[in-house]
Order: sequence, then structure tokens, then C-alpha cells
Amino acid sequence: MKIKDINLFFEKGINCKKGNQGEVLFIPSGAVFPEKIKEDKCHKTFSTENIPKDKLIRKNDILFNSGGVGTLGRVGFYNKDIWSGDAICDPFVFIIRNNDIKLYSKYLFYYFQTDQVKRNIVKYTVGSTGITSIRKKDILNFSINLPEVEQQKKIAQILDIDDNLRQKRKEQLALLDDYLKSVFLEMFGDPVLNSKKWLIKKLNEVGNLDRGISKNRPRNASELLGGPYPLIQTGDVANSDYYIKEFKNTYSKLGLLQSRMWPIGTLCITIAANIAKTGILTFEACFPDSVVGFKPNNLVRTEYVQWWMFFLQKILEEKAPESAQKNINLGILRSLDIPVPPVELQNKFLSIIEQVEKTKQKMRDSLSEMDNHFNALMQRYFE
Repeated sequence: MKIKDINLFFEKGINCKKGNQGEVLFIPSGAVFPEKIKEDKCHKTFSTENIPKDKLIRKNDILFNSGGVGTLGRVGFYNKDIWSGDAICDPFVFIIRNNDIKLYSKYLFYYFQTDQVKRNIVKYTVGSTGITSIRKKDILNFSINLPEVEQQKKIAQILDIDDNLRQKRKEQLALLDDYLKSVFLEMFGDPVLNSKKWLIKKLNEVGNLDRGISKNRPRNASELLGGPYPLIQTGDVANSDYYIKEFKNTYSKLGLLQSRMWPIGTLCITIAANIAKTGILTFEACFPDSVVGFKPNNLVRTEYVQWWMFFLQKILEEKAPESAQKNINLGILRSLDIPVPPVELQNKFLSIIEQVEKTKQKMRDSLSEMDNHFNALMQRYFE
């Protein structure tokens, strides 16, 4: 049957004033994830007095991102765990509420994560590269296999168990990151306050910083793409786990001519969209002018600078000027004050990172196996 044949409330969220002083949770599309709605990406807004009651998000509502680069098609399940009061979402998010006794809500939530739905999203996406979306009428025409509701519950329960195991593994990985944060603070002190009174240098005094190159033509022009030369985008940096090990796009020889190849070990720093996110190249690659490359001199180690940047990331994001897309410039990065502890101490921190990274890689391999098993279950139940 079609989604439109199910009795659903299916409407977009609403605009509201930004702020962080109200009592209503405002959920932007960037906070919607399958594992949970991320409260740290939300903010508090004001009264719901003028908001239609049916657009207040309820327990077991499905949130479906209808637009945005990197967020289109991402879904979340709202269960009131993160916020006990009223909540709303932005107009780039569809609120999908089950009003049908023939449907189990969690079953529909998992359906929206299937490869079948992902293929349909690609098929029906409209708009430019920068602003993409999918229309309600197209989603409502998606086909769904709807077994008896008791069977839907069993399927959802099996997927819940499998998914919970995946999330626990992700939490273990996050705990290792937390461990490294605590080690950094213990060894070097607060990097913003320079609590251990290390020597202060400007960032451009401890290494070279240059923007990537996107000249003459748009960096995504078809004649520039598809060759043997890795092309790193801001998303590849932002989504990397400290080390950039994968790439989705490549440059042709013509693309390389209008760009520049950066060496292994370059620290990539994003200056637009996801501000001051970092990743270290594990292969030679090109990147556009929305990414800055940093190569250290003998005063600092790359990993030390990367972790120092981690503690500055939120500050830089807050200070970035408001615009259609927040960004910082190369001058701001070059003039940042960086504490410079002894290289021997930095090397000790690097050796700890290397040991933790070995453990993390084993966990990543385990998580990959769990993901494969989960995806196999999804295909069995929905394809």
C-alpha cells in the first residue's frame, strides 16, 4: 500500500524566534537522528500560545527531515526522554503521527530508514545542490508492506534489540573520546585559559595554514570530477573520527590542475558550515577553499593542535558572524593564540592517542559487523 493510505498526521513544523530562555524545546533538522533527538543541537524558545496544538510534538511522533544537505531523509523517534515539556520543530521537518490502528509507529520509523526509502528520496529530491528537499506528495506515494500489527510489533522489537547493541558500541567509542579529553586537560590544562601558563604563540607561528583551492570553475563542475585524485569536502572532515580515512569524491586531471594536492598528515580545518571541525589526512587529497590545511613546524605535533582546536570549536562557532552560512576566515585562524607545551609532553600524549586508536579500531570493526547485521535484518523485513 501507499503511505497516503495510512491514517497519519503528516505536516511540517513551524518557524519560531531563536533564543535559549523559554520553556519550549525547538528541534531543528540538524538535531534529528535515528539514535535519538540530540538536545545539545536544540534550543529553548518561548510560549506555545500561538502554536497549533497538533504541531506540538507528541510521544511516538516520527520526525522526518524534508530538506538540507546531509540531513535530507534523516528520521528521529520522539519519546519524551530528552524533554518532558512542550516541543516543536522547524519547517524542514515533517511531523508524522500515527492515527491508524493497523500501524505500529516504531515499524514505520524503521521503514523510513530502509534502502528502499533512501532510493526513493534520491529519485524525488528537488532543488539545487545547496538547497535540496523532498515534497510531501512524493513521500505519501512511497509503497510500504504492512503486515498485521502484531507482526509489525515483533519486527520493531527485534530491530530495537539489534539497534540498541549498535548504540551501546557507539557509546563505548564516545567514552574513549571522553577519556582522551580528560587526559588532554590533565596533561596540558585548560587550553582556552592556558591554566598551566605555557608559552603562547600565534597559530601561524607554529605551522603553515592555507585554504584549499576552488578556482576558475565551481568545484563540483562535472568536467572536474571522476578522476583518480581524492577530493575531501567539509562533510568528510566534519564526519571523520579524527583521522580522515575515506572519501566520496575525486578530481580528474583537470580538477587537480585547478586545485592542489595536500600531503598525508595534513590537519584539515573547516571554516564554513561545520566551523572548526578537524580531521587528519591518511592519504594525499585535494580540498576546496571551505577547508584550511595546517602543517606544523617543530614546536607542535599535529594531534596536539587538533585536540586544542576541539576545545576552541564551540567558541569559534559562537563568534562566527551571522549570515546565510556561518564561516570564519583564514586570518582568524592564523591569529589564534595557542599554548605551546614541551614537545616531549606532546609526544607522550600522541603515544596515548595511538594506543586508544588501536582499541577504537577494534570497536569500529565490531560496529561495522553490527551495522551489516542490522542492515540485513532491515532488508529481510522490508524489501
